[in-house]
Amino acid sequence: MPRLNEPAPHFEAHTTDGVRRLSDYHGKWLLLFSHPGDFTPVCTTEFIAFARAKPQFDALNTELLGLSVDSTFSHLAWIRSIRDRFEVEIPFPIIDDLSMQVAYAYGMIHPGSSDTSPVRASFIIDPEGFIRAMIYYPNTCGRSVTELVRLVKALQTADTHRVATPEGWEEGDPVLVPPPTTVEQAEARMNGPDDCTDWYFCTRTL
Repeated sequence: MPRLNEPAPHFEAHTTDGVRRLSDYHGKWLLLFSHPGDFTPVCTTEFIAFARAKPQFDALNTELLGLSVDSTFSHLAWIRSIRDRFEVEIPFPIIDDLSMQVAYAYGMIHPGSSDTSPVRASFIIDPEGFIRAMIYYPNTCGRSVTELVRLVKALQTADTHRVATPEGWEEGDPVLVPPPTTVEQAEARMNGPDDCTDWYFCTRTL
């Protein structure tokens, strides 16, 4: 099973836009997400939401890459169906993982759910190829694309400013300053420029 802050498993796979490798995304953030199957209602709503949110991901230097164990032909037919029936173009590639190699490498197959199709898994991979976040959803519940956009923003903000983000943080909200590690730092923190409720709890507006 993949783990946070470890290198993402390498892959080379056929997609609806040709062959894709993990190394193709070096220098960019990548959101790799699996869905149980093409031509299913919940997955259709998710793909429409991902398509509509793509400009937001583009602004965050984040590429989208879908995956299921369906064939490329199935993916192409489903993409055309979404275009024709819902008037939405799918502007990102979808991996054809008939062999389930990528799904197994990323822990997307959960026997308690299905032995032959992936669960709804989302992996945020940073520009150096490390897994920074993982979210799993049951097949009956669609994931929140809005939350995934928020999570990418939070990760990038934390990296850039060396801070943490509180519950429900949105861009523009105050961030959390890492707590001090010495008595001297704790005393100085309370008299510093940050908004401190206590020595360990200080916020800052970026």
